[in-house]
Amino acid sequence: MTPDFVVSIGQEALKVTTLISAPILISVLVIGVLIGMFQAATSINEMTLSFVPKLIVLALVLTYAGGWMLNIMVEFTQRIFEMIPEIIG
Repeated sequence: MTPDFVVSIGQEALKVTTLISAPILISVLVIGVLIGMFQAATSINEMTLSFVPKLIVLALVLTYAGGWMLNIMVEFTQRIFEMIPEIIG
């Protein structure tokens, strides 16, 4: 196992992590900004007003993109398991 091999596995892991986390982070970020603007405009400082919509959007994103995310993780895991002979020998 060469250092280049380890670096390529690390890069692949970071790529998979970015692909999986991006839909969740972007959608919650957008909702957070919109709710923050609404709270600033109306001077409503209720914590549940920002938390509950983010939680709902998170659940919706996981519902619609969860299968795709799981597929990405399974494919990455299969590739890692297929590389075991190269890593050992």
